[in-house]
Amino acid sequence: MKKIFACMLFAAVTVPAFAYDYNMGRDTYFGFRIHKNERIAFASEMANDFSTTAHDDSFGIGLVVGNRLTDHVKIEFETAYTGGDEEKYGTNYDVDIWSNMLNVYLYQQFGGAVEPYAGLGVGIAGLWGSATGAGIDASDVTADLSWSAMVGVNFALNSRIDLNIGLKYQNYGDLDMKDDTHGHISTEVDATELYIGAAYKFGIGM
Repeated sequence: MKKIFACMLFAAVTVPAFAYDYNMGRDTYFGFRIHKNERIAFASEMANDFSTTAHDDSFGIGLVVGNRLTDHVKIEFETAYTGGDEEKYGTNYDVDIWSNMLNVYLYQQFGGAVEPYAGLGVGIAGLWGSATGAGIDASDVTADLSWSAMVGVNFALNSRIDLNIGLKYQNYGDLDMKDDTHGHISTEVDATELYIGAAYKFGIGM
């Protein structure tokens, strides 16, 4: 975490020196992001009222395409894969996630190169989950409503390339895994994630 904030501070100081003269009017972009899940959580409640939460640190990757609608609002489609695998009380929880999100951001440009932002996202996540071991053999495949909240900073490296660093909370939805012995195992999946990415800006709308 300290390294991430150190990089953000360094970029905030140095990027304007390189990118001040570049035109920030490129309003359509395509890019990728690498996500670092900080304790993705599988909060499970069984039919016998036993509940537990397993956590895992993992990585994910995503692709984005977006457009700057105004000088302070942009909209983006993001598709990403992530997941986690963790054992607790002898039971292994394994979840794979494919999320498809529509994100809306409010942003402010400073010096033509530094752009802090905050955003909200809503979409659909496909979840493949299982809980096995300790007498449990349960699984589920479903699609559920997903939502997210993000804060971060874009840095314009030049007129075409942006570097993006941010922090996101995402609720991916719920699994309803079934087991012959324990009945239903309801599992909510959410994560707090750090991400870093890059985007290529097109000249549409200049």
